[in-house]
Amino acid sequence: MTPAAPLQGRVILTRTVALGASISAAYGGFLLFLQFGAADGLDSFDILRSALIFASTFWLAWGAVTALAGLTTRPPFVPRQSGPITARTAILVPVYNEDPVATFARIAAMEASLRATGFAHLFHFAILSDTRDDAVAARERMWFLRLITDTDGEGRIFYRRRDKNKGRKAGNIEDFIKRSGAAYDYGIILDADSLMEGETMVEMVRRMEAAPGLGLLQTLPVIIKARSRFGRTMQFAGAFYSPIFARGLAMMQGRTGPFWGHNAIVRLRAFAESCALPELSGKPPFGGHILSHDYVEAALLARAGWVVRVDDDLTGSYEEGPENIIDHAKRDRRWCQGNLQHSRLLLAPGLKPWSRFVFLQGILAYIAPVFWLAFLAASIAAPLFTPPIDYFPIESWPFPVLPVSQVSKALGLAIGVVGLLFLPKVLIVIDAGLRGRARGFGGTMRAIASTLTELLFSSITAPLFLMFQTRSVMQVLRGADGGWPAQTRGDGTLGFGDAWAASHWIVTTGVVVLGAAQWFAPALVLWLLPVALPMVLAPVLIAWSSHPSRTDLFLTPMESAPTQVMGLQAAVMERWQMVAAPLPEAVAEVPRPARA
Repeated sequence: MTPAAPLQGRVILTRTVALGASISAAYGGFLLFLQFGAADGLDSFDILRSALIFASTFWLAWGAVTALAGLTTRPPFVPRQSGPITARTAILVPVYNEDPVATFARIAAMEASLRATGFAHLFHFAILSDTRDDAVAARERMWFLRLITDTDGEGRIFYRRRDKNKGRKAGNIEDFIKRSGAAYDYGIILDADSLMEGETMVEMVRRMEAAPGLGLLQTLPVIIKARSRFGRTMQFAGAFYSPIFARGLAMMQGRTGPFWGHNAIVRLRAFAESCALPELSGKPPFGGHILSHDYVEAALLARAGWVVRVDDDLTGSYEEGPENIIDHAKRDRRWCQGNLQHSRLLLAPGLKPWSRFVFLQGILAYIAPVFWLAFLAASIAAPLFTPPIDYFPIESWPFPVLPVSQVSKALGLAIGVVGLLFLPKVLIVIDAGLRGRARGFGGTMRAIASTLTELLFSSITAPLFLMFQTRSVMQVLRGADGGWPAQTRGDGTLGFGDAWAASHWIVTTGVVVLGAAQWFAPALVLWLLPVALPMVLAPVLIAWSSHPSRTDLFLTPMESAPTQVMGLQAAVMERWQMVAAPLPEAVAEVPRPARA
């Protein structure tokens, strides 16, 4: 038996248990609601709502089971090459209308961190610009000169700008691989806001060297430098919960792991041979370039026999996140379109069954909110289509026959749904306290307070995300192309006017929901308040959460003890902000990536 066989057996067992538990929970929710609805006579609306409960509960249960898998398993031993490394690695930094000062400062910090390892000569940076704004492109060239001067990186740091951004980010990387990929063994793919320790990059190469069948190794990026209430809440959630979910995901996916598009290392030969992306027939949003290319590239590598793996024990991998709900929703709109595009690929030839299931998961992630909203709408409308209760079903019997109350089943279902949402996070904070991991988050008591506050915040804002995601799905289904907008970085503070302009339609929807419930189903009003009230208050919540956080909650290890590369980035930014950018006339022909 090969060393990988026991691990693959654990993966199959984890998948089987996860699928069985999720389907069982969904079926239980389906039966409970069906019995509740049938108390006054079963009708088509009861069946519809029960089916919607099944689909929605399956998705919630799947997330909960993933967390439980992460809590009950430990990362398997991974081989690594311990001697000197000799492989050449290109660090790819695709940029698209980004602030070059912030982006290049991160590169300068990573270059300095690599120099501290003694292996910097084996790592080259390739800044791959797809910037369409000529003014931003001019600043990129100017600040690239500053980067070269500051790091003495000539010959190891390159810049090129494409004339046409065909294929967007995936096409940008494909262009590099075609032109220069054969000059390198590996490629570390970053985003413009990515930051990574030099030791982490070296460790990734060591693990690739020790596993010749490994095509892609994904790290778990941790959000840093968040300032707003929303941003710091997401930063805490990412640092505190995500390692557990990532471990569960690793055990679930095994050799057919995830690729999130950045902060990962790929074997360039494998990528070149396996990952040429097709342009889908027809017009966007379902045709054209594949937006969520990372999932597809992972599936193509697995189809070709390469291992795709996520190692949740790899630390030192960072990114920055949106500072407000609106910027998050804009980014999520592109992900929604990309994931729904995957419906065109579900039956693509040769894919591993688990890759197809991952596509289905990604689609369900955006369809599930639509199911919940449809369930609410159907519940409000149900009284219009439900015949009145017949209290005298027995002819000539003078006494009324009262239906048996099914309220306990509705309460049981509600408790189950809340449990699927909250229990994994509660178990994670308990596990963190027992294992000492909570110390990095300010201690057990502060970690508990942060978790409870995050649960409250996520519960209040969940209806807003439900509305934004539902709108995104509806836009895609009606044929609207969201394109590939540039990311919004930096200060994300919003005033009430901006928040109102972006969410007035949510307020209107909340008012309509409450009004319709009061008119058609008054008994539902109290149940709907946790959903409808945040919708009515959407502009207030969005504006308030975008302002700087002044609480001592949500502390993360990276805040209390910044790492080496974070300190280097801060030092570079401070130094660069004190000097003027190079003059435009100083811009000469900049170094470009070598051709193979």
